[in-house]
Amino acid sequence: METIILIVKFVVGLAAIIKGADWLTDGASAIARRYGIPSIVIGLTIVAFGTSAPELVVSVVSAVEGKTEMAVGNVVGSNIFNTLAIMGITALIYPVACSKNNIRYDVPLCLLASIALMALALDGDIVSRGDGITLLCFFLIFMFYTFAIAKQPNGTAEGEQETKAVPLWRSIVLFLVGLACLILGGEWFVDGASGFALMMGVSQSVVALTIVAAGTSFPELVTSIVAARKGDTDMAMGNVVGSNIFNIFMVLGVASVLNPLQLGNISPLDLGTMTFGAFLLWVFCKFGRRYHYVTRTEGALLTICAVAYYTAAVLMATGTIPAL
Repeated sequence: METIILIVKFVVGLAAIIKGADWLTDGASAIARRYGIPSIVIGLTIVAFGTSAPELVVSVVSAVEGKTEMAVGNVVGSNIFNTLAIMGITALIYPVACSKNNIRYDVPLCLLASIALMALALDGDIVSRGDGITLLCFFLIFMFYTFAIAKQPNGTAEGEQETKAVPLWRSIVLFLVGLACLILGGEWFVDGASGFALMMGVSQSVVALTIVAAGTSFPELVTSIVAARKGDTDMAMGNVVGSNIFNIFMVLGVASVLNPLQLGNISPLDLGTMTFGAFLLWVFCKFGRRYHYVTRTEGALLTICAVAYYTAAVLMATGTIPAL
């Protein structure tokens, strides 16, 4: 019976997080448009927050409840899943384009964020409140840069579309219901994941790096695959890179300010794989055989790296091979 309750909490919690992020984003966007806030600003703030909301909710709830290994593991695992699995599978379906801004700024910043987290994590085995404030400062710099890029002539109003006016009451209801789903779903999801960790006799960090990370990254996976099938791979690249930057700078920044985060069983293999994935992505975009693209061959390599990492993680968790 306890197992069934844990499964229900895990599944329903994840569904509530994903749908809640959807409703909150839709409601907030409608309210913002009603008061004349430009679409580009909505995209860079509300929608960007919406795609990172599952990771943010899970890590913040975990930090508040003292399950700090899960808070860190969720971010590290999500970034690994984004870069290796999502980008790899997406590129296998359709080569992923890298824009000039991706090559010059976004992908290098993603790599820098990974290196920064690895340095913070290996220096004392804890992400302190001071580290969290530093990460949030980097996040503010990233947002200033993003707004500056958006103001350039080639990046502003192209994607703006006329949308039907949504009644204010409906927008507010969507926003509030979405927020409630995020909060309640986050608590249930974390409780379910923690219960699984205890039942399987593995650490919270292992569950966070694998099951939780894949679950919270599910919206990015679906979005990227749909975008790839339509040939709109710009969205796939922005989705992965932007999510990774948000996860480290904003999600971990907020979580560690609320409660210093112990790494626990987050290993050098996990941090190294996260950073290596970001490095591979930068190399493929900058120096790949087809300049400005992540090819199918490169996508296959990323996917192989993902399979190798998750295989090693499972073998270490079960004691088949020694943990690093």
